[in-house]
Amino acid sequence: MPAAFDDLLATVPLGAWINGRSRPASSGATFDVRNPATGDVLAAVADSTVDDVTAAIDTANAVADEWAATPPRVRADVLRRAFDLVTERRDQFALLITLEMGKPVAESLGEVTYGAEFLRWFSEEAVRINGRVTTAPSGNGQIVVTKEPVGLCLAVTPWNFPLAMGTRKIGPALAAGCTMIVKPSEDTPLTMLLLAKTFADAGLPAGVLSVLPTMNAVDVVDSLMHHPTMRKVSFTGSTQVGKILLAQASDQVLRTSMELGGNAPFLVFDDADLDAAVDGAVAAKMRNGGEACTAANRILVQNSVREEFTSRLAARIGAMDVGPGWEEGTAVGPIVNDRQRERIAALVDEAAGNGARVRTGGASLDGPGSFYAPTVIDNIPAGSAILTEEIFGPVAAVVGFETEDDGVALANSTDYGLASYFYATDIARIQRVARRIQAGMVGVNRGVISDPAAPFGGIKQSGLGSEGGSEGIGEYLDTKYVALPPSV
Repeated sequence: MPAAFDDLLATVPLGAWINGRSRPASSGATFDVRNPATGDVLAAVADSTVDDVTAAIDTANAVADEWAATPPRVRADVLRRAFDLVTERRDQFALLITLEMGKPVAESLGEVTYGAEFLRWFSEEAVRINGRVTTAPSGNGQIVVTKEPVGLCLAVTPWNFPLAMGTRKIGPALAAGCTMIVKPSEDTPLTMLLLAKTFADAGLPAGVLSVLPTMNAVDVVDSLMHHPTMRKVSFTGSTQVGKILLAQASDQVLRTSMELGGNAPFLVFDDADLDAAVDGAVAAKMRNGGEACTAANRILVQNSVREEFTSRLAARIGAMDVGPGWEEGTAVGPIVNDRQRERIAALVDEAAGNGARVRTGGASLDGPGSFYAPTVIDNIPAGSAILTEEIFGPVAAVVGFETEDDGVALANSTDYGLASYFYATDIARIQRVARRIQAGMVGVNRGVISDPAAPFGGIKQSGLGSEGGSEGIGEYLDTKYVALPPSV
């Protein structure tokens, strides 16, 4: 464990964050947060209950009208100060992310930069909320359209990007004038708690943002979503859980933003620059150790270049150093917990047992810690679970195809449609394939596509709504039409 962690931990609030301060759970209970690289306990965090939900909602509602009426420039200034503080504290946030979640420090620093940028972006969007005034075509008055904050929002965030998935939801909510309660993943609550404190240091009024870590997500989230003053839920996680939340949201007709599972195709056509395609595949597959909803899940390669591409990819991935994220030279850290590692191993073992070829890796690594070897597997039989389920780990599954039509059909042969990627050089092919791919986001000759200034979201069973871009703040605004009489 890095020596700096003890000093860092002293700055992290370990209670539920309610009314601008850290407080024990109402029950007094705590739960342990563990380091996936060692299995050691990092800290004991307040285990929030339904009673804490009531306290968080009461404080949010007490300040809701005042925050909604706060001038947009003032809200923008709070977000900008939060951006500055997160940037200033980037080393602390990065180390905390690495210790909680496992990714190498270099990638954690990248997440801090990316996550902070949502705060800067939405500080700028806060002052650009607009409507319109037009004369009714009939001439009998004016049509006035305004945008207003939706009200109290719930954010349920995942463990794989514990800072960025928070700022991507909190930023637009606060910019729009909404109050928000965050339920972070039980695997990575420390980063979100430090972020809440950072917002307070930036001048965010007490009560506007609360954070409720808990091991009892089912009851806590259910209580939040069924509170009569809740207006919106934003969730990032699995499609299975998202469907449950959508059903719960229907009880009160809550606004929803759902960023759900993916099965991203990464297509390599025979006219691709193979050097660039291998680089892109490594980025799209191995960023965050493959633990990303945008990670390339199926590497689809035209048969005429498949063996050359796969050999190069296996050499690159097989050479990646595995270890604790804080050690110099580590390229791939641990899986977030043993349960996730066992699920990844089961997918690889099933495919290999049915005749797939493991080109490199293909096994869990000895502990301590939850490590899995960077893996490339090909010759995968159709129907294998590894081609239909989200791998969420450092495993590249390679499949061949014959023609462009075959490749596009394979790419679209999924219930999901979040991210997709393809490599080609022929401009006509690029235009055709980009148009035909069924996904909310398409990367052309690039393996990393996320950008705070661009809308992030999927189609089909990958979700509803968009985060980021100018679209992101619209998810937290209601449209109001005011019919004015003719001017006199």
